[in-house]
Amino acid sequence: MRDAALRSLIETRARHPEAVLDAARGRQRCSLLGDRGRLMLVAADHPARGGLSVGGRADAMANRADLLDRLMTALDRPGVDGVLGTPDVLEDLLLLGALEGKVVIGSMNRGGIPGTAFEIDDRFTAYDAQAIDAMGFNAGKMLLRIDPTDPASVSTLSGCAEAVSELASRRLMAMIEPFWVRRLSDGRTVNDLRPEAMIRAMAVAQGLGRTSAYSWLKVPVVPDMQRVMEASTLPALLLGGDPAGTPQETYAAWQEALRLPTVRGLVAGRALLYPPGDDVAGAVDTAVGLL
Repeated sequence: MRDAALRSLIETRARHPEAVLDAARGRQRCSLLGDRGRLMLVAADHPARGGLSVGGRADAMANRADLLDRLMTALDRPGVDGVLGTPDVLEDLLLLGALEGKVVIGSMNRGGIPGTAFEIDDRFTAYDAQAIDAMGFNAGKMLLRIDPTDPASVSTLSGCAEAVSELASRRLMAMIEPFWVRRLSDGRTVNDLRPEAMIRAMAVAQGLGRTSAYSWLKVPVVPDMQRVMEASTLPALLLGGDPAGTPQETYAAWQEALRLPTVRGLVAGRALLYPPGDDVAGAVDTAVGLL
C-alpha cells in the first residue's frame, strides 16, 4: 500500500468516521452466488481473535498496512469473489474502495480467544444480523465450537441459533463453522478433526435456528472427506486454515474435496495471503484454478 493511501485511510478514520457507512451505502453490490455457482473467498478474520501467526511466524499478520496490501492484491485477482472479515478489516477495505462488486461476509462471533481461561466462550462480539443487513453485506459467519466438558458451549449454541434465524429473516446466508472440541491432558483445547467428530458437529450445526433455508457450512478438509460431506445437504465451503504440509499437498486436498456435490467453493486466508515466497497473486491464481 502506498504511503499516501495509508495516510488518507488513517485521516479519514480520525476525522470522518461517518465515511464508513457512506462507503457501504454507495458500494456496488453483487449477489452471493454468481453465474458459475462457485465461490472463492479470502478470509481475514484472524487478527480479531488474536491469531497473528502463520507457518510458525508469530507476528506474520501484525502489520495492518501489509495485511491490507495482501488483501487488495488477492481481491484484485480474476476469479476472487470476495472476502470474509471483522468490522475493522472490512471497513478499512471499504474506505480503500476494495469491495466494489464483491461478496462480503461479516464475521459475527469469537469471544473465546485462544490461550485464555474463557477460550470456549464464543459469545458474539462483532457483527449482528441487523448490522450486516445495514452495511449491504451478503452473509454472516459464526464459529460453533462444542466442548462437551464446558458449559459455555450451550451459550454459543443459543447465540448461533438466534443468528441463523435473524439472518434468515433478512434472506442473508448464515455461514456456520462447526467443530467438536476435545481437551488435551494439559487442559488446552483442540478441534477434533476425526471424521466422526466432524460429522457430529455438522449434524448439530445444520439443525440450528428457525429455518435452515439460508444456512451454509464452512468445513475443514479432513480424512474421509466424502463420508463427512454426506452428513449434510447444505451448501458448504472449504476452510483453508494454516496448512501444515506443502502448498502442493494443500492444493491437491482442496481439489479433491471441491469435487464433492455439496462443496460450492473455498474460503482461504493465511494459505493464500502468506504463501511461501510471498507470491500472493500466484497462490490466489492457483486456488482459483481449482474451482
